[in-house]
Amino acid sequence: MALHPLARQFASVAEAYERGRPDYAPAVVGAIAAELGLAPGDPVLDLGAGTGKLSRALLAAGLDVIGVEPLETLREVLAERLGVERALAGLAEEIPRGDGSAAAVTVADAFHWFDQPAALAEIRRVLRPGGGLALLSSVPDWRGASWAHELGSLIAGARPAHPHFDGPPWQQAVSAAGGWTALREIRVTSSQPAQPERMVDYLCSLSWVAAMPDERRAELLAQADALVRAGSTPAELKVHVVVGLASLA
Repeated sequence: MALHPLARQFASVAEAYERGRPDYAPAVVGAIAAELGLAPGDPVLDLGAGTGKLSRALLAAGLDVIGVEPLETLREVLAERLGVERALAGLAEEIPRGDGSAAAVTVADAFHWFDQPAALAEIRRVLRPGGGLALLSSVPDWRGASWAHELGSLIAGARPAHPHFDGPPWQQAVSAAGGWTALREIRVTSSQPAQPERMVDYLCSLSWVAAMPDERRAELLAQADALVRAGSTPAELKVHVVVGLASLA
């Protein structure tokens, strides 16, 4: 199996990804644990773990977490934050763990990159009977910042169409794979300290921005930085996390 070419762009922006992407509030992990019936010490696999934003929140909640990440630069940060023993090289389509080894599998902002039928078959293999799947999607909410509309318009105008982002909903892929039950979706909203100086880092961490020609990317980031610096930002901004949930049938 091979990574999608755009997914490979994350390798060049590991530090920006770590600085710019929002953290996961304890309430997010608490909701996942409650929905999937997880107890402290239960083994959880975090696929496409990146720098470990979600992995760290799972570990802080007392879960026994292993992060699986194919890109070396992201995995180096993951290992620094989680420990080398908790950071494995691997793909969602070829998970480097044994059958029935996990009580739950989590995927944060990465399911759209997977070969979904192959990944779901592997996820079923590594889950225990009755194990659960949580697919997370984070949506920063900039409302309250004076630059929100202008920045949103700038991003929308620059973002190319991409079937991995604009394709069918996750429920369709999971239902088509078979073997899953109790598909549902919840939303958890938290407030986090606003860090306007890191908005450029957030944009840098988007794969399609990282894939831009250098001159075009620099132009976009300079425009975004100027908008944010010229405007006002509240002390806190909201982050919405949508969690798709399913259990083994």
